[in-house]
Amino acid sequence: VGKPKLHYFNGRGRMECIRWLLAAAGVEFEEKFIEQPEDLDKLKNDGSLMFQQVPMVEIDGIKLVQTRAILNYVATKYNLYGKDMKERALIDMYSEGVADLGEMILLLPLCPPDQKDAKIAQIKQSTTNRYLPAFEKVLKSHGQDYLVGNKLSKADIHLVELLYLVEELDPSLLANFPLLKGLKARVSNLPAVKKFLQPGSQRKPPMDEKTLEEAKRIFRIK
Repeated sequence: VGKPKLHYFNGRGRMECIRWLLAAAGVEFEEKFIEQPEDLDKLKNDGSLMFQQVPMVEIDGIKLVQTRAILNYVATKYNLYGKDMKERALIDMYSEGVADLGEMILLLPLCPPDQKDAKIAQIKQSTTNRYLPAFEKVLKSHGQDYLVGNKLSKADIHLVELLYLVEELDPSLLANFPLLKGLKARVSNLPAVKKFLQPGSQRKPPMDEKTLEEAKRIFRIK
């Protein structure tokens, strides 16, 4: 069937968590970068994008859109989704929490300059008072290596990706969360993830002004 093919622009955005999950599962994937607004139009016009938007991933002969749908498919296919309904519910719950904080960080570059400092302060507060303590507590409650069922799941991978984002924002934010630091080290040392964290991998760098302008041009964002 060939490798999964990822359609997105050459930046993190909403595709990065999908890249992380595929990489952690040890799956090689191809990327077809959207470089011009016309590339996006072509995908829309040939019926590849159900809701006229990317990310879109071609996998197993289907064209999947909607980030969470793609993540759930990949997690199910590569056995990163727990062993039963209860585990899956926990994995979903944790993943949604990660997505909530991740979304705030993702949208930060779009924040007007005069509001940026306040936004960063708000994100830092949510990180240290709400989100990280919740995950630290989960690890503490069962003393196991991973969040659910003592086995690597999509929740661990999403959380570790988030911890890297948090660290980019301010490394001191992780200071009071020893179990999360342990999880980050553990997952980062898994061979497939370690490879993805090396320079030259398909992992994308933080969003800078240039990438932001690129994205705005491609997606015609004013």
